[in-house]
Amino acid sequence: MPVSVIIFLIYLEGPIMNKPNFFDDIQAKINQAIENSPAKDIEKNVKAMLGQGFSKLDLVTREEFDVQAQVLASTRAKLEALEARVTELEAQLKQP
Repeated sequence: MPVSVIIFLIYLEGPIMNKPNFFDDIQAKINQAIENSPAKDIEKNVKAMLGQGFSKLDLVTREEFDVQAQVLASTRAKLEALEARVTELEAQLKQP
């Protein structure tokens, strides 16, 4: 139902000035028209299709990604420390 028709129907119910909830009524009728429109069905179908498509992909949540990034940073720090220690031990072995 077009918005102009909704506004006209509300206007037929009585003078605008005597309706304290005029804008609430318009909002409710517009929401009802949107809920009953094909656009809402299309939106639901697109969301469902995207959800199915994303579930087939090997995706992780942002939280899981951040946790793994922290684990990687920690592992790199430990690796660098171990490399430094190995270099130090190799230098000691070369000394007479």
